[in-house]
Amino acid sequence: MGGTDRTTDRTADRAARRTAARASGRHPAPLNEGRSRNMQANRRTDTKPEIRLRSALHALGLRFRKDFRVTAGEVKVKPDIVFTRRKVAVFVDGCFWHGCPDHGRTPSVNGWYWSPKLQRNRDRDERVTEALRADDWQVLRFWEHEALDDVVTTVADTVRRTDP
Repeated sequence: MGGTDRTTDRTADRAARRTAARASGRHPAPLNEGRSRNMQANRRTDTKPEIRLRSALHALGLRFRKDFRVTAGEVKVKPDIVFTRRKVAVFVDGCFWHGCPDHGRTPSVNGWYWSPKLQRNRDRDERVTEALRADDWQVLRFWEHEALDDVVTTVADTVRRTDP
């Protein structure tokens, strides 16, 4: 009963923050409603590449946490897949959002906004990787376009050879 009210409040709050950010010039206004809906539909978790990888790892008998919060020093992060006892963190990075050298590109519209945003994503990825490694985690990063079999083999081999 109360969940609907909270959802409505959150949606209204998010819309108000978005409007304020556009008014202050921090975020560009969308070109049209279709583009706006498209960008809002981008998922932070449970993307198709992540789901395929998790399914393949599970089929091999590997058990893990998904979207599990890990604290490494001052850095808090939620890797896509976490093997907690083995201290292995797996990230499946999207080509657009993380700047894949093969497929990543900066949009031609609103470049003033996208270039720094995508650079901040890459910088954050580097900071997170360094913090996790400093805390004795094995960090595996893959691009969304990499062959599933190769990724599964790398993850499984890393997990199996890492002492708990």
